[in-house]
Amino acid sequence: MGCFFSKTTPGAGRETAPPSRPSQPSGEGGGVGRCWSRGGGKEEKRRRKGEIAVAVAAAMGKPKPGHALRAQLGWPEWLSAAAGDAIRGWTPRTANSFEKIDKIGQGTYSNVYKARDLMSGRIVALKKVRFDNLEADSVKFMAREILVLRSLDHPNVIKLEGLVTSRMSTSLYLVFTYMEHDLAGLVAAPGIKFTESQIKCYMKQLLLGLEHCHNQGVLHRDIKGSNLLIDNEGVLKIADFGLAAFYDPTNGQPMTSRVVTLWYRPPELLLGATFYGVGVDLWSAGCILAEMLAGKPILPGRTEVEQLHKIFKLCGSPSEEYWKKSKLPHATIFKPQQPYKRCIAEKFSDFPPSALSLVETLLSVDPDERGNATAALNSEFFTTKPYACEPSSLPKFPPSKELDVKLREEETRRKRSSSRRGNVGDDKKRTQAHDQGIRAFPAPEANAELRPNINRRRRMPRPNTKSKSEKFPPPHQDGSIGFPLNTSRKDPVSFGVPDTSVASFRVKPSSPGISHSGFLGNPIAARRRTAGKAAVA
Repeated sequence: MGCFFSKTTPGAGRETAPPSRPSQPSGEGGGVGRCWSRGGGKEEKRRRKGEIAVAVAAAMGKPKPGHALRAQLGWPEWLSAAAGDAIRGWTPRTANSFEKIDKIGQGTYSNVYKARDLMSGRIVALKKVRFDNLEADSVKFMAREILVLRSLDHPNVIKLEGLVTSRMSTSLYLVFTYMEHDLAGLVAAPGIKFTESQIKCYMKQLLLGLEHCHNQGVLHRDIKGSNLLIDNEGVLKIADFGLAAFYDPTNGQPMTSRVVTLWYRPPELLLGATFYGVGVDLWSAGCILAEMLAGKPILPGRTEVEQLHKIFKLCGSPSEEYWKKSKLPHATIFKPQQPYKRCIAEKFSDFPPSALSLVETLLSVDPDERGNATAALNSEFFTTKPYACEPSSLPKFPPSKELDVKLREEETRRKRSSSRRGNVGDDKKRTQAHDQGIRAFPAPEANAELRPNINRRRRMPRPNTKSKSEKFPPPHQDGSIGFPLNTSRKDPVSFGVPDTSVASFRVKPSSPGISHSGFLGNPIAARRRTAGKAAVA
């Protein structure tokens, strides 16, 4: 049985607390319909999944009030038991009223599809999330994302329109408004160069969306180009709240520092901060502004140590007063031996003066000096000519997302490799010239939305040793298990060398007499040489 939930009353998306009484099932299918899956499936497979769902629900204890009614409406046991508050007040609809059109995004635990609502004819985006073994903590993380989305209602924040699920499936589909582009895809698209007025338009919408999120007590914690969606009318919407969290500035609670994609992660998180606020999103917004002006990412680090190195070289190292007041867990580890001078003005001397001033503010090493979204909106950048243009006046671009750019680059590489001619030297020159024109994106291990990267240091002991899935802490323990404090890092990290990739974490050798450093040669040739030496001996 598939189901889709929708708002029962106008303005429900603005409610911080969902209504206490769910509405009756709508007449649109009554919540009963064909399960939307890859195939029909066998009865035995369905029975086993049903048993797993019942076991998970039983492990969670006594059902909460309203659980039975939600089950009657079509919600599966595993979702109703773990995410009852998130789905309260919504009515289901059949899943077979959607038709997949194309895959438009992908991640480790989720895929995004373009689809058609067969009842309204509208085009929507479906985000499919998979839950391995129906682990309750993983479901709770998704429930938090749903609760966050339901608490937000703003033109520049993506709108959650419903959920599709099945009693016999461990997958969940989130239904969103379809957007034709994302900012990363547009910035990387060949031939697209934003004017100052257009950049102001996009930045204004981003800051308005962040202002609303922060006023509602929500930190996004993963602002980057691919999470800023744009439709054909030029409207920008902040999307992907999978790492978002509620926060109270008057009553700070610890949160994890393992958030925000590496290139857009502020220095305090790289230094292990667990108490932070709106400054983390504003730093990311500053990176986005500078990226649009420069036409490329400004801090493309490959590791956390290298990322801090790049930040300190551009933005200057923190003052002694900041080191003392912040009391960051890894201050003694990552503090540079010699202070760096701030050089943003010299590095970006071709930026318009008002834009440079805002970049300077948003990329302050001290988060207290970044201000807030409202202050940024009132800055000289938006109050001087050329003013931000209207979204409707923006050019109509062909559909372009980060995934499209990656696919184009892969196709270009395939064509280049299949048509290689001439000598090796010429081929190397062509390869280097081509690679210089390719738009860089964060490596998969640097993306905050990929859960292995975020959660590999948030694992909890597994009660079932046979399970291959990871245990994640519940949302209320979000910050208590961030960067591993017991990591062996006795020696200070030197930042006195040029930009080179260095490992973020020290690896203990498997045996004291073997070195794993140095050039990574051909392992097959190495084995042959070893075998040859053994034969001679």
